[in-house]
Amino acid sequence: MNTIRTLCFVIAALSSYAALIYRLCQARRSRHDSAYWTLIATLVLQCFTFTMGAVAMSGPAFLGVGNLAILLMHLSAVAYCVAAEIILLRWAAPDEEARRRTRWWLITGCALDVALVALFVLADGTSRPSSDFDTGSGQPLVLVYLLAFMASQALPCVTIFRQCGSYARMTENESLRQALRVLRVAAVVLFLYCSCRTLNILTAASGVDIGAWKLASNLFSAAGIVILSLGLTNSSWGPAASRLLAWGRSYRSYRALYPLWRDLYESSPDIALEPPGASVSDLDYRLHRRVVEIRDGWRDLRPYIDRTTVGGSAGDAGREESEESRQAFTEAARIKRALLAKQAGTMPHDNKDAGDFDDRDTDNFMAEVAWLTKVAAAYSKLGTAS
Repeated sequence: MNTIRTLCFVIAALSSYAALIYRLCQARRSRHDSAYWTLIATLVLQCFTFTMGAVAMSGPAFLGVGNLAILLMHLSAVAYCVAAEIILLRWAAPDEEARRRTRWWLITGCALDVALVALFVLADGTSRPSSDFDTGSGQPLVLVYLLAFMASQALPCVTIFRQCGSYARMTENESLRQALRVLRVAAVVLFLYCSCRTLNILTAASGVDIGAWKLASNLFSAAGIVILSLGLTNSSWGPAASRLLAWGRSYRSYRALYPLWRDLYESSPDIALEPPGASVSDLDYRLHRRVVEIRDGWRDLRPYIDRTTVGGSAGDAGREESEESRQAFTEAARIKRALLAKQAGTMPHDNKDAGDFDDRDTDNFMAEVAWLTKVAAAYSKLGTAS
């Protein structure tokens, strides 16, 4: 059990150090930004907190003083929560409100740390077994100390959760909005840590052994800190990650459209503005070209599209649940039959040669890509024209 707890502390510490190093690499361009240095201080306190946690797990004494690592971990955790509140205010609150609430959090944090030190001294914390600060062991002062510490951790989780929700709705900065959402998730996970840890303390004080369930608090703590580290660095890596995800979605759509585009291109080679190639160096341009060429090839098939075609095979269409999917199968089946009719040189009597092109109307390019991707997927299931 101690091995798992130590591993959780190590994971939390490593994620904290990774976030700190990542942010320190931006010091040159952010050295005049006070919010940046507040964030650095927050990450330093986060690193120190979980480093002390790992040290406390390795032995009962630190610098020759019993349980000093535990006390330093708790004091740093309080300061860290206060710093996290301040950085959130610097990010999202108006300047005057940020200054006013920053003073309140600094005073509150100092008062909590003084109270924890006083309780630690009164409980003779340096001479107690380290296990007492894990469960309380029925000692009233130690129990009060631990419950006060957990309250100091749970309160910021609640306020951060509430503030992140309202700030995310107010801001127009997409990167900041994503960071606030991640921090909100972290606040929920860390509140679960506080709840589990408090339950561990109270059950131990009541003489109830919950066994391996004690580890839930450590797991929530490690997961919460990893998520929190991601949230505190999201404004830097978030835009790049969003661009990468967008590129990945575009690439999947580009590949998914290929079977439909290929058969239309073979039927009407003139739809291609330039010779086909495998390069995706300019993916946005190539995706736009693929959509345009599919539409052009589709238009070329109008004389061969049978108006009486209502869908693919019953089995294929029946497996699709949404109306949009059934429409995609219908269009895919019409394209397939039109390609076969064009190859055979047979023109159906009731075709789409007359009138305007009346394929599905979409509001924007991405909606067009999504619709054509559905059609292409249905086309692949029906089998390519031969």
